[in-house]
Amino acid sequence: MSPAKKKSSAKMAKAPMGAAHKAALAEGRANARAVRRYLELLEANKPKRGRKRTPDSIRKQLAAIEDQLPDAGVLARLQLIQQRTDLTDELAGLEAGGTSAEDLASAEADFVSSAAAYASAKGISRASFRTMGVPASVLKAAGIDR
Repeated sequence: MSPAKKKSSAKMAKAPMGAAHKAALAEGRANARAVRRYLELLEANKPKRGRKRTPDSIRKQLAAIEDQLPDAGVLARLQLIQQRTDLTDELAGLEAGGTSAEDLASAEADFVSSAAAYASAKGISRASFRTMGVPASVLKAAGIDR
């Protein structure tokens, strides 16, 4: 490249971003936030296998661990202490309340209004959303049909 061409390309500054471009970027970020929030709440509230644990059942397990600790060997005591820590954390999470139905409903409403634009922009299929656990009725409400 000749020195004259280097100077001309170096002098060319980037054009400032227009208001429409900035608005489009902001809308894309808002859509991504709404989709992420809903998917994270779905994942956090995914039903677990087996019987649902209650604070009372966890307290009973903690009491049983406290009874076993004095007579346990070194390795068994280590495992019991870890179980106690895990159960205490789980109990604190249950008592904190977790995600409310109102939070999930709000996130779902935001998802419904944003998902179609987000999916179109990113090339995400309905099947991918279904694999992530999004109910078909929510996708239909969002305008993401087969």
